[in-house]
Order: sequence, then C-alpha cells, then structure tokens
Amino acid sequence: MTLISDINLFKRDPQLVAGTLLFLAGFIVIMGIITAEIFYPYEYTTSDSMISDLGSTHSSNDITIHPSAIIFNLTMIIAGIMALISAYCMFLLYKKLIFNISFSLFGIGVLGVGVFPGNVKILHPIFALITFISGGIAAIASSKIIEPPYGHISLCIGGISLLFLVSARFFIPILGGGGTERWIVYPLMVWSIGFGAYLLGTNARLKK
Repeated sequence: MTLISDINLFKRDPQLVAGTLLFLAGFIVIMGIITAEIFYPYEYTTSDSMISDLGSTHSSNDITIHPSAIIFNLTMIIAGIMALISAYCMFLLYKKLIFNISFSLFGIGVLGVGVFPGNVKILHPIFALITFISGGIAAIASSKIIEPPYGHISLCIGGISLLFLVSARFFIPILGGGGTERWIVYPLMVWSIGFGAYLLGTNARLKK
C-alpha cells in the first residue's frame, strides 16, 4: 500500500517529481564521473584531463576506454532524461520563459553529451556548450522563483559557473583545462541537488 500511495502522490504532485529527479540527476552525474575516473586505465588528472575524455578522448587519436566510457555516457543520458522530465514538471508548475527554456536546454545538453561523446567532433562541443550556458542561466533564473536563502545561493552558483566559462582562458593556465571545466560543471550539479532538495521540502514554496 505504501508503494501505491507513493506512486499516486507522484502523479498528483509535479513538484515532488521534479525535485526527486533533479536531486537524483545531480547525484548520478557526480558519482558517475567519479566512478568513470576510477576505472580509467590511462593517466588521468582532474587538472589536465577534460571530463568528456571519460566518454571518449577527443584528441587526434580518438580513444574509447571501457568501462569508463559506458559509465560516463550512460550517466549523462540518464541524468539528461531526468532533467528533461523535471523541466516539464516545473513548466506545469511555473511558467517563466527564461527559466523554462534554459532549464529544458540544460536537460537537452546533458543528454546530448552522453549521446554524442567527445569523438563526435561537431555535435559534442555544441551540446557541452549548451549544457554550460543554459545550466548557469537556469541556476540564476531559478533564484526568481524560490525563496531565500537558497534563491540567493542559486544566483551565486549560476554566476560562478558562467564566470569560469567566459573567463576560461584566464583560469586554464592556473587550474588546467580539466580543473577549469570542473569549476563550470560541478557548481551546476551542486545547484541541481540543492534545487531538487528544496523542491522536495514539505514547506517549499515557489514565488508567484
């Protein structure tokens, strides 16, 4: 009876669905990246190696390493689908053009990164860039629909991600390409987990 009740609750409450999937998406991406790094057999550093190298190295000699590639690509695909469903549920609850579009593009970008690994020369960079830009904008835009203090935190998180994106040339000599990319991506995953947890809160309120 408990399982049936939970399923019915999900059907009645899009906010609960959105929060659950968004929380899980952020968690899955972080743990998926860590796990793929563990099984990567060649020299891999968080400073010099890009995250997408785990799915397929995009150097002149394309290399696909398993099981790291399978773990990473499936992680992105699953998380992307979760984010898209979450975006749809949020659209049912709250209709703000900038947030809805950027949040949906964020899910599409994450999904595309998994479907088109780094060895897909044109499409992978496009979907990665979509993920970075739309994710930062979505985090900032979400600050307009959720109460403080997490609204303010979301604004800062989105700003940090976009700052490292637009200033990548400055940070790469200091943090390396991989380190700079992680300062773009990981804040978005933290926002995803935090926003999901906020939506799951029994007293969570969305601004009207």
